[in-house]
Amino acid sequence: MITLPAGSWWDWDVWSWRPGELRLAAGYDLGYHHGLELVFADPLYVRCPGSFQDPVFRPPTPEERWLVERQCGEEPGVLVAFEADGGGAEPVSGLIAAGGVEVRVGTVLRHLPAPRPADDPNGKSAGRTASSPR
Repeated sequence: MITLPAGSWWDWDVWSWRPGELRLAAGYDLGYHHGLELVFADPLYVRCPGSFQDPVFRPPTPEERWLVERQCGEEPGVLVAFEADGGGAEPVSGLIAAGGVEVRVGTVLRHLPAPRPADDPNGKSAGRTASSPR
């Protein structure tokens, strides 16, 4: 079962999913940044909404274990189950089987800083010389 560090982790989403890695991100305002990631290595089975709130992690049921072992042909290194608010009338169940999982804490910005304009509003060039600080 997953143990999360103390923090405001009520908003969650799938931050990235590429071959060999699934990242779930959490925070209190995912519009700007997140502060927690669950990084699943070698995901074998994933049943997870794209975004959800307030997950409650729990031990997988025997039926969930059987489903994953039948689908994957092996027992996974880690099996994570949870119930969460998916925005509907009923809670959604999540189930993730993977080779391993890592809990990462740290601020990750979800936007890039605005580019600096080449010219100022008065029409003067904002060009820099080699000795100008950036």
